[in-house]
Amino acid sequence: MEEMVIVRPRDERHGGSAGGEGPRQRDPTARVIGEEVQGARPAEVPGRLCAVAVRLVDVTGATVSLHGGGMPVQLCASDELAERLTEIQATLGEGPCLSAAQDGAAVFAEDLASEEGARRWPVFAMEATAVGIRAAYAVPLGGEDGGAGPEGQECLGTLDLYRREPGPLGARDLRTARLVAGVMTVALMALPREEEGVLDPERWLSGLATEHDEIYQATGMIMAQLGVGADEAMARLRGRAFAEERTAVDVARDVVAQRARFDWD
Repeated sequence: MEEMVIVRPRDERHGGSAGGEGPRQRDPTARVIGEEVQGARPAEVPGRLCAVAVRLVDVTGATVSLHGGGMPVQLCASDELAERLTEIQATLGEGPCLSAAQDGAAVFAEDLASEEGARRWPVFAMEATAVGIRAAYAVPLGGEDGGAGPEGQECLGTLDLYRREPGPLGARDLRTARLVAGVMTVALMALPREEEGVLDPERWLSGLATEHDEIYQATGMIMAQLGVGADEAMARLRGRAFAEERTAVDVARDVVAQRARFDWD
């Protein structure tokens, strides 16, 4: 069995099942997800959906991240281990969540200890298996495989699921993960984008991912210090974080606070 699978979208949103259930049949899983987010403020939705994903899908943990400029911006995590796994991917610049965001298609790494997992994400696979995680699944929010945003909508981010045991997601778990990702996409698209009557795209997620603003500010400072482009500056930031066994966010904070700077050797 192939260990890493990229899943392209299939239209399962309409039509009955083999048992004769029509499209109007009420879905109990969708009802549970709907009840979880009912009455929630916009900033609470990602966290609630992370929690319900872990409850309904056979996984150990879950995170939700936005993706911009090649850096996952974590909105929420079900636990500290899941949070750490997304931070590792952000620091390394590799992992299932980055691949899913780039391709706009779900990526299921069924065994990170396998040859395929080690080949595609060598350092992330090593780091993940070292803390007991053997499988990682990333479902895009919007994009080609998201199935929830408007037609042509670019991928906003990813729903990332982690499990201690290797193996594929079952059909029911896969469908539930896609349902959660779809609700998350709609929720993010519906967040208010105007403040004081002025449209400001940079602030529409204000309060959800503010700690990662420092990464972008630090990237700009590194660009100025080294006279390089954004990609090179981000690579330098990630390289130092990895060399010092820290997260990219921690190094960025030092740069912004002028406790660290980048100079050519």
